[in-house]
Amino acid sequence: MPTRKRKPTSSTVKSAPSPSPRAAKSRQKASIRATPRKSARIGDKSALAGGESTRGRLAALRFEALTPARWNDLCTLFGERGACGGCWCMHWRLPAAEYQAGKGAKNRDRLRRLVDGGKASGVIAYTGEGPIGWAAVEPRSAFVRLESSRVLRGGDDLPVWSVPCLFVLAEFRNRGVSVALLKAAAAQAKARGARVLEGYPVIPRREKMPAAFAWTGTLSAFIAAGFSEFVRHSPVRPIMRKTL
Repeated sequence: MPTRKRKPTSSTVKSAPSPSPRAAKSRQKASIRATPRKSARIGDKSALAGGESTRGRLAALRFEALTPARWNDLCTLFGERGACGGCWCMHWRLPAAEYQAGKGAKNRDRLRRLVDGGKASGVIAYTGEGPIGWAAVEPRSAFVRLESSRVLRGGDDLPVWSVPCLFVLAEFRNRGVSVALLKAAAAQAKARGARVLEGYPVIPRREKMPAAFAWTGTLSAFIAAGFSEFVRHSPVRPIMRKTL
């Protein structure tokens, strides 16, 4: 007689072994890696505070001259680090040793005294949210370290003005703010009687220059703002000028 196949009883059915906690964790990580992440793009409202795109916020960009009444705005912009490493826009205004010794509060207090005395000028860029950028602009003679620099020494005796440093908040960089600041600085210098304005961009040795080294501006920004090369004492440090 044919032998009937017996149905497996519950005692003979083998259940699949449950994965160990380590194996389960590995599977979870693998599934996370397999899930594509959304990257923040320019103009992505969810990527920016306040629910506005960077482009929309720049549409309301305006410029104001630095005055004692706007000192607090400059402090807000520079933050605790004084823009970068305790500089407080004093790098070009002081001999190297004095500048280094004063990094932080001393440099801030020095700049405050200059502003209160009407001896420091520049342009602050604003959006509707507050200050986002800065450009110093004064007669070249106000920046003593330019006079002692072999690379940035003047090429003639004209009473030129200088725009030696710029600062833009990180989220607004690479959006044309530096170009707009240079144009606003030129307008302010002209209004105060300047005939020539010059700047000192850095040409990066690599394709991309870290922001910490771009504080004197980039060559492309100066060209876009209407400056042209006047003289070059170093392959990477042209002196750019604009006739006002």
